[in-house]
Amino acid sequence: MATLDDFRSKEFLDQIMVLNEISGDKDAENLPGLIDLLKNPVGDTSIDYMVVNALNAVLSSNEDMVIKGLSDTHAGLRTLCIRVAGEHGFRRAAEPLVAIAGTEKDPDQLMDILNSLARIADPSVTPVFRAHLGHDDPFIKSACIEALGRLQDAGSVDSFKAMIIESEAPDRYEVCDITTWKAVEALSSFSGEETIGFLVEKLHHKNPTVRRIITDALTNMGKPTVSLLLKAFESGDIDMRILAANVLGFVGDRSGADGLVAAFDKGQADDPNVRYAVYEALGRIGTMKGIICLVDGLHEPDELLLMAVVGGLERHVNPGMTAALTGLIAKGDDQSDRLAKAVIATRATTIFDALYENAGAGDALVDVLAESRDQEIIDEFRAVLDSIGGSRAEDDLDRLPQVAAGGRQALAADDSRSMCAMHRAILTDLGFEPFMASNGEEAYDFIEQGKDFEVIITDMNMPVMDGMELVGKVRHTPGYEEVPIIMVTTESEASQQDMARKAGVTAFITKPFKPEALKAKILEVVGG
Repeated sequence: MATLDDFRSKEFLDQIMVLNEISGDKDAENLPGLIDLLKNPVGDTSIDYMVVNALNAVLSSNEDMVIKGLSDTHAGLRTLCIRVAGEHGFRRAAEPLVAIAGTEKDPDQLMDILNSLARIADPSVTPVFRAHLGHDDPFIKSACIEALGRLQDAGSVDSFKAMIIESEAPDRYEVCDITTWKAVEALSSFSGEETIGFLVEKLHHKNPTVRRIITDALTNMGKPTVSLLLKAFESGDIDMRILAANVLGFVGDRSGADGLVAAFDKGQADDPNVRYAVYEALGRIGTMKGIICLVDGLHEPDELLLMAVVGGLERHVNPGMTAALTGLIAKGDDQSDRLAKAVIATRATTIFDALYENAGAGDALVDVLAESRDQEIIDEFRAVLDSIGGSRAEDDLDRLPQVAAGGRQALAADDSRSMCAMHRAILTDLGFEPFMASNGEEAYDFIEQGKDFEVIITDMNMPVMDGMELVGKVRHTPGYEEVPIIMVTTESEASQQDMARKAGVTAFITKPFKPEALKAKILEVVGG
């Protein structure tokens, strides 16, 4: 007796047991009965759904029936066979799927066919994907781009480049569409010098989100990008040098650090924004030459640059660096005070621990710490003093204040540790309780948690979610339609301020800036 005999007359629970049994056995003898149930449903939603699942399971072990079903007149069976063919990589299904794709007019069905062909991943199907690169539906177009990238179709590289170039057109650059995103990812699957060079060339794309996607792509490509990034650093404008240095820091290859130090020595980092980016990159990589360059940077008079230097050295504490920094802080001049503030603001606890044994340097650091209004930072260094122990440390612990939590909250998002440190110091000085995030996604998480921020500060360029995306999400969040948002930009990004204003940015501050300038801007937008 066949498993599905008298199925329609069985009780509900018995029908479930039968279909579960068929799903497990995958016996092809049940195909005719399952197809009949698909074409002539029982009428119970739960049972009809289980019929589809059982049919899917049986078809997964029967390639011949799947291929036959691709030409069936019943739309449901045909769609199921299209999906099963892709899910299980049935290569013999590629040819009939290609034929169907050539005549299919329904976008949803075409997407199913293309997705299945992409999963089958037979190089012979590349003409189908190329043929639909100009499709009006952006999702169909994107599926084709993604498939051609996976298939390493060199013949499509020029098309991908053209899409990225066209995305900078005056009427298009304000929005990063899915096809541009997929074109960048597809190009990054080719590791040749030509494609890497193109992506480096487009590193300062007009759209911040595309910049972020290209940055991520180059970072993931790793060491092969280093030589071309260094060339771009040497020959590019200020923006290119900043972005190239950032990517070299993310890649983390020693040759990138050595190249940046060489460029630094040639005077190619005279601009403070470029120098800041180089210091951050050298801190991430941590070569001997890079650390020496950072130690030389301890003489920088600018607070933000010093934070970048100290933040970089915090990752690579060694006796030589410790001796140099101890001598500078113990000196007792204006630079000593700036350095001590940088150590505390960047939460450089390892440097603090190494310097504390010197009374002059240790006292200078504790003096700054005792003036802090940031309880979180005070507690972090309190733990270091606790671990050091001794009567001197106990006396210094007694000097540390207990800061009452403020009622006002502020949010700052930046992927730079030193920039976050500066934002934090400024916000606490103004009486805000600061919440810090390294990208837009982390920042928006705080908002979703129900935090009530009086002001938001965000960088334009960040990984994961950039500042423009963050602003757009914030402005579409109930209660945040009018909250002041300050965006931090470089001088050359001023041309994109109109786009940022349209997204909902309240005010801008241009790097490099002094802490007093940002304080004044915050007071301006929050009303004093």
